[in-house]
Amino acid sequence: MLAAVLLVLAAAACGSSAAAGGSGTLRVGVIGSAVGNKLTRAVGFLDERGELLPALKAAGVTRIKVATFQNGPDLNQALAGGSLDIGMYGDTPALVGRGQGLPTRLLSLNSVRLDAAIVAKKDGGPASLKDLQGKVIGVQTGSYIHRYLLGALQQAGVKPKQIIHMYTPAIIAALEKGSIDAGGLVSADQAAEETKGYRSIDVASRDHPDLLGTSVTVVTEKYLSGHKDIVKVWQQAETKASQVAKANWAGYTAYVAKTGGYAPQVTLKTTLKDQLPDEPFPADGLKLLDGTKTFLVRQNLVKKDYTLDSWLAPGAKA
Repeated sequence: MLAAVLLVLAAAACGSSAAAGGSGTLRVGVIGSAVGNKLTRAVGFLDERGELLPALKAAGVTRIKVATFQNGPDLNQALAGGSLDIGMYGDTPALVGRGQGLPTRLLSLNSVRLDAAIVAKKDGGPASLKDLQGKVIGVQTGSYIHRYLLGALQQAGVKPKQIIHMYTPAIIAALEKGSIDAGGLVSADQAAEETKGYRSIDVASRDHPDLLGTSVTVVTEKYLSGHKDIVKVWQQAETKASQVAKANWAGYTAYVAKTGGYAPQVTLKTTLKDQLPDEPFPADGLKLLDGTKTFLVRQNLVKKDYTLDSWLAPGAKA
């Protein structure tokens, strides 16, 4: 059942909208922005400064069209349907999509060591992972938070009664009502809930560093076939974006707070410089990514195994 929820490729969407962007338009999909269809993370900050489009000019990009999605499986469907050229999202949905035949190639790891936590309800809530035996947990299925949750429960030998697919606002509301026992949240939402008195019973960076997430950038094989220069040009732009963000940290964290919709103190606590790689494929990020893929294969969430090298865009790791 989890595999079915993780990804439903749009079988009927066979690329009828593929030409919607125009020849010089790059259509990019991202996960959730509080300010609408806007690029996120370091690349978004570079775009905000007016420096991204000039950096992509060498690949023939004259316009960037951004679409925001609630989660990775939704973004996968858009990639499958031909309405996106590039996707920037969590490792788990990207790996599952590729394993189920989604025609993407890996351009880079745009973020590494992404943290998550399991937050308990207040009144009579669980105090540890062991207390989740037979309990109900909410999580955004198909996300890297979901993969972390499953891995943490497996390592603890815990079998919950039910894992319910819920978007983050619904998880927070359910925790407040006490209708779920715990919820899996990204670090910013975890920190925001802790300011309200909620308790994190497990934190990936503290308790399961091998389950930290990564965010990847993928390109469709169709777009790549006519725009081979995008590989190096996009990688160079992402590297520049990381450098610019680190050199202007106050401005960058203010941008993250605005696009994420979090309080400044939450953003400062959960946005870390070492999450922005200085190269497309940092060794620690690749290790986390490969570990996630291995886990997903063992869980039968990736039906057909493949090597990360076979997923790379041509010339991406030259």
